[in-house]
Amino acid sequence: MSDNLLQDAKEEVTGMAKEGMHHPSTKPVLTGAAVGAVAAAILPLVTWPIGLVAGASFMLYKRLRP
Repeated sequence: MSDNLLQDAKEEVTGMAKEGMHHPSTKPVLTGAAVGAVAAAILPLVTWPIGLVAGASFMLYKRLRP
């Protein structure tokens, strides 16, 4: 992979969109999104959409830069 995080993320998301659940990153990113949404439901000042995006973003980052 190249050193450009945004390009790597674009390629990964495009692959996930094309391959769906068969792509190796789809399940971990969806799990991260679910965990973020649940955590946001527990925390007082964070809404679930923010938690969902934060969780998915974190897991995508971890897939790109382990």
